[in-house]
Amino acid sequence: MVSWKLIQKARQILEKETGAVRKPWGGKITVCLIYPNTYYVGMSNLGFQTVYQDLNSADDVVCERAFLPEPEDLREYQQTQTPLFSLESQKPLSNFDILAFSISFENDFLNVLTLLDLSRIPLESLQRRGALPLVMGGGVAVFLNPEPLSDFFDLFVLGEAEETIPEFLDVYRNAMVKRSVIDKRELLRKLAGVEGTYVPAFYQVTYAPDGRLESMRPEAGLPARVKRRWVSHLDQFPTRSTLFTSETEFKDMTVVEVNRGCPRGCRFCGACFVYHPFRNRSLHLLESLSKESLSQETRIGLAGTAVSDYKDLLPLCQSIRNHQGGLSLSSLRIDTITPELVRCLKEGEVRQVAIAPEAGSERLRKVLKKGYSEDEILGAVRILVENGLQQMKCYFMIGLPSETDDDVKAILQLSKRIRHQLVSHPEARKRRWRIVLSVNPFEPKPATPFQWCPLEDVAVLKKKLRTIQKGVQGERGMEMIHDLPKWAYVQALLSRGDRRVGSILVAAHQRKGDWGRALKGTSLNPDFFVYRRRDLDELFPWDFIDHGIPKEKLKQEYLAALKEGGISNEQ
Repeated sequence: MVSWKLIQKARQILEKETGAVRKPWGGKITVCLIYPNTYYVGMSNLGFQTVYQDLNSADDVVCERAFLPEPEDLREYQQTQTPLFSLESQKPLSNFDILAFSISFENDFLNVLTLLDLSRIPLESLQRRGALPLVMGGGVAVFLNPEPLSDFFDLFVLGEAEETIPEFLDVYRNAMVKRSVIDKRELLRKLAGVEGTYVPAFYQVTYAPDGRLESMRPEAGLPARVKRRWVSHLDQFPTRSTLFTSETEFKDMTVVEVNRGCPRGCRFCGACFVYHPFRNRSLHLLESLSKESLSQETRIGLAGTAVSDYKDLLPLCQSIRNHQGGLSLSSLRIDTITPELVRCLKEGEVRQVAIAPEAGSERLRKVLKKGYSEDEILGAVRILVENGLQQMKCYFMIGLPSETDDDVKAILQLSKRIRHQLVSHPEARKRRWRIVLSVNPFEPKPATPFQWCPLEDVAVLKKKLRTIQKGVQGERGMEMIHDLPKWAYVQALLSRGDRRVGSILVAAHQRKGDWGRALKGTSLNPDFFVYRRRDLDELFPWDFIDHGIPKEKLKQEYLAALKEGGISNEQ
């Protein structure tokens, strides 16, 4: 049975879009690209759009899209027993050759299981028989650590898709010429030969009596470490929005990617290390992309892991303004804020700027390798205020390695000094000014110098949040937003767990997302993955991924941070 209501809604969504690709299916490789969150969230993801276009650029490939249904649509799917279908053709996902998940966040892991269930596809790879689609995954959350999802996927692509897609498709189409005789294992074995492709079933994992990972051994002929793929010359792949709709965060805007990686090396930042090395696109290319894009949309959103570190950022912004384009940036590095840049952003209708001190005290910022002095931070704020930007978001973390109560109080002290910079400006009374403190728990990420660190206890994190909330109350024009510490716990479990954590995902799925019941009912001890400080010589579940940075170098950075913070690895 198929719900006509859901079919109609899909067609209405398509009517609001420009840039969608429609192809006939006959004789082509059919791929459904799936974002495990809602349409609004998925269509705001530039990486998702990029893979969609790259796959459809092959003449013999049809790539369509699917998303997590909105709550009311999810109920309609379940009540009418309609199998999940694609947006473009409204064909059931089970009819496709390949289901390709683009996974950006650990919090979406559970949605993967929901989507497989809605598609009438067995959750575990080993349970799938016959003509069911190949299920593969990619995205930054997978680059960091795919192991908690390994039971549910046939394979993962580790790294930047532009580099891998052509080779993957060549191997797939050659293997499927004799579709009637090739079996799934044989196909996966051939695909495993593509650099950056990881097939969990071909790697045997063993555990020590104390529960730690003991070994991870590949089948004969496969590499012990899988190289993460990366694009060496970004200009070969101009990356910008190609699908446009009003039903997204970036309506009336073309998002253009400026760079990947980051030159800073902040010790907590996963994106810095998994997108290593730092690479920029040329000014000429970015000016050309922006000019072309302004024929469709009115604003250009500049995206990247380190937009502020683009050496030609000011000329690029000025070029966009010369073509009457509006501007948008996610955040600015404190030491890159200049009067000329701020004036250009204001002319481009930027109303709010985000900065990221991350910690309240200079001591703790040095531990993070983000050693801005308070004078530098306040100087940057002064430049923003003097040049007309009065709305600001400030990112902070709590639960950082070596953090003390004084460091938490320092967040309030610094925030109030930032507020003072705003209100003391001569024009302050004439302007609407506002400061938003975004304060969230530090979550230790794989493949970073802080991968050895534990998450701070949820009860302690709650106490620290209350301290800051209490200090913000009554401060006019200042507010605080934050994630719940319990979700930081779940995210830490999923980002740092091994294959066994998949059983907790299944339990949470069976309990309709009730993580409390799932965690209490598991035979595993989730605290083992979340609260335990790792030994220096410990084997991590993600160590099989080669990001191009030796683990020894990460360890040296970690030990330097501990020394600067005055703590030992045993604490």
